[in-house]
Parts: sequence; structure tokens; C-alpha cells
Amino acid sequence: MGKTRVAVAGASGYAGGELLRLLAGHPDLEIGPLAAQASAGRPVTELHPHLPDMEGVAFAPTDPAVLADADLLFTALPHGESAALVAELPASLKIIDLGADFRLSAEPWSRYYPKHPHAGQWTYGLPELPGAREAIETAPAVAAPGCYATAAILALAPLLPLIDPSAIVIVAASGTSGAGRGAHVEAFGSMRAYEVGGTHRHTPEIEQALQSERPGEPVTVSFTPTLAPMSRGILATCSAPVARGVTAADLRSALTGIYGSEQFVHVLPEGRWPASGATIGSNAAQLQVALDPHAGRAVVVSALDNLGKGAAGQAVQIANIMLGLPESAGLTAHGVAP
Repeated sequence: MGKTRVAVAGASGYAGGELLRLLAGHPDLEIGPLAAQASAGRPVTELHPHLPDMEGVAFAPTDPAVLADADLLFTALPHGESAALVAELPASLKIIDLGADFRLSAEPWSRYYPKHPHAGQWTYGLPELPGAREAIETAPAVAAPGCYATAAILALAPLLPLIDPSAIVIVAASGTSGAGRGAHVEAFGSMRAYEVGGTHRHTPEIEQALQSERPGEPVTVSFTPTLAPMSRGILATCSAPVARGVTAADLRSALTGIYGSEQFVHVLPEGRWPASGATIGSNAAQLQVALDPHAGRAVVVSALDNLGKGAAGQAVQIANIMLGLPESAGLTAHGVAP
């Protein structure tokens, strides 16, 4: 059986570069057209010098006819650009979008992306959610979750029966690669909050995904993102009031009951807390939970690589499911150290 040919639109960015790194080592996928509109004609290794196998390959224009010469397309474009490209592609082409264009229903999209018309909503690609793998297997196109959203949803979804979902608070720190190349220099030696007050675009995504797990119950998230002086990684601290009588053991059992057999989501042994550095270069997420009896709140901490499980790694995991390949093909749960 031959390899599946895949293309990447938006291959020049950080997420695109991580996709290329993973695809270059994938046993069942063959890299096809690599598009980067503003960098068309430039060598791939000029922007991604860590990828020696790409020597001699140049970025192509973001041309639908060129990208259609593949079995599956990853789109890693700025928000609002994937929809226009997808409209010109053949319906037979499988697509995984790493941007926001197809994650949300119409109402939250219009509030958080008022400059762009709503293009539709695709299957949501967080495989560890109940029923998600079955939906991804048969979907022609999948919306990959955002990085912050992945960290928060993995942390909170199993706890929903035990907490008050109308009073969730999330404070999360991300490496600068999550904000693009321009944020890299200014963040080192400093840490700052941004898009405070519920304005970050992952807020409705987190609420929508959690709401789908608890239909009929209001879900309200107060989310504060921060940029940390590190290149990559996310550490999300999520809390919510617990229902009467809920114990620390109940909270832990909820996590282990859902993720006990998962290969990429790890509930750490009691007493050990997630660290973003332990997930770098991997498709893994680490979780730990505690009960704060003084405040009556559950506190669950999640760590992952924003370019791994938060973006490119998860996209490859989705592709494996869509193509009927082993889910872990081309991926690892092992991080790099130091």
C-alpha cells in the first residue's frame, strides 16, 4: 500500500514548521505541495533550518489547483483565510484546518470574528472527547482545536458532573510561539497578560465544547491568557466550584476514568504536578487535580506543547484517525529534556 500524499497551506509559520517536522518522520504519509503565499519561492530551509530533509524544496503559492494534488490538506493559515481557500477546493479532498474558521457555531463566531462571515462548522477534532473518534473517522473535514482550548477542555470535560460549569475560571500561560514570530523577542525576561476580560477567541471555543458535553446546563468561562518567557508550551490552571459532597478522590477518579487508557493524555501520580517543559516536542498532555476545601473549588492543571498536542501533533493525530492509520503513527508521548 502506497503512502498518502498530504499538502500544507501556511507551511512557513511555527505550526506549519512543526507539521513538516512530524510529517517528515511519518511512516505512512508523503509530503506533497507546501504553500506559503508571502514566502512563495523561498526555500523551506530558509525559514525552517531545522528540517534538513527539506533542502532543495521551495514554498509554492497558495494555489487551490496546486494544493488539490494531494489526498489530504492541512491548512495552518491566519484566522479567516482558510474558508476562502476551502471554497475553491474539490469536495473530495480531506481537510484538517488548524485555524478557527470552522470551529464555532454562527453566533459566537459573529461576536469574536465580526470581520469575517461564518463559513460553517466542521467536526471538532479533539479525539479524547466522548464519541469524537467515531465522528472524526467519517468526517471529510475536521476543525482542529486551539492550543489553549485543548489544554482547558481536556482538564475540565471529565469533571463537569462534579462542578458548577457556570463559574469556571481559567488562567493559562503560553510560550511565545503561540502568538507568532513577532511576539518572540519582546516576551523574554517578562510575562504579561493579554486579551483580558473574556475577549480571547478561545473563550467561546472552550464554552462550546464543554456545553456539548453538558447540554441544558449553562457553561460560563472566565479566561485570562498570559505570555510566558519560553518558546513553547502551555500551563493552564482551571478551577470551578464543586458540588456538595464531592471529594478529592472523586475528582481524581473522574480524570483517570476517562483518560486511564489514553496514550497521549496522562493523569500524573498524586503529588506530582504538570510542567510544560516535560511535554515539549511531544503530542502529550499532563493533568493533575486537587480539591481546595477552603474555597470549595476543584483545581485542575494541564500542560502541553502548544505546537504539539495544541496544534501540529493533534492535527497529525486527527489525520491518522481520518485515514484509518494507527493513531500514534508519526507521534510520540515522550518530551525532550533538559
